[in-house]
Amino acid sequence: MKTSACFKQRPVLSFEIFPPREHASAKTLDRFYETLDILADLKPAYISVTYGAGGAGSQTGTLHLVKYIREHYGIETVPHIPAMQFTKASVQDYLTELATANIQNVLALRGDLPADGTQPRDFQYASDLVHYIKQVGDFNVLGACYPDVHPEAADAVRDIQNLKTKVDAGVSQLVTQLFFENDHFYHFIERCQLASIDVPIQAGIMAATSEKQIERMATMCGVTLPPKFAKMMDRYKGNKIATRDAGIAYAVDQIVDLLAHDVDGIHLYTMDNPVVAQRICDAVKTLI
Repeated sequence: MKTSACFKQRPVLSFEIFPPREHASAKTLDRFYETLDILADLKPAYISVTYGAGGAGSQTGTLHLVKYIREHYGIETVPHIPAMQFTKASVQDYLTELATANIQNVLALRGDLPADGTQPRDFQYASDLVHYIKQVGDFNVLGACYPDVHPEAADAVRDIQNLKTKVDAGVSQLVTQLFFENDHFYHFIERCQLASIDVPIQAGIMAATSEKQIERMATMCGVTLPPKFAKMMDRYKGNKIATRDAGIAYAVDQIVDLLAHDVDGIHLYTMDNPVVAQRICDAVKTLI
């Protein structure tokens, strides 16, 4: 099933996971599949699977996981396809494998630019990849968007123009990058409406559970840390359990407010942490 059809009944709940690293230990793999069991029990509309952990991309790992989730749990899956990791030929081969496995959804991303400064080969932007996917296969294509504005965009106006180009290329639903200030999301939705971007937009939420994680995400994603959030994290600095619980509480508060504003859906960045995902879902399950 194409996940765009899920929005006939809103709000839609979905999760993101990342595959275990290649050559992971048996203990790590056992823990990962236990995580999948817990996440599947939470009944998401779909689970997206990143292209490897920490940028360590692997078509084999992602393909194995999306097949396993769909076959073992009956849950729709969405593999990520980062343009920087693919050529036109490798995208077509990958899409053929996905179609053979009856996987109808993909998340098309630009991905990180090569660290060595080399130029992309076939796809300079995510919109180029989206256009190519729609040419070669009948896939439902998801895209990413940035309530806090893409860190490489000149400004919010240019960011929305680029997003409109991507949607017009064939994206049928959007998932936002994580954010910690709901007003930024609401203003982003207004900008999308003014630009006639009328596809469903899920709010991407991550519970910040450690100081290191917060610093990394803020740097990598250009995410704004609002004073309320920063004060909370500073209050519990050095206390791992309190930081985790405060991060969960903050995420739950965000989700409750988003649902009250009739958001299309919530996409939870699980970081492969089933305890955090379950506690969040238990707190909001009567609202979804």
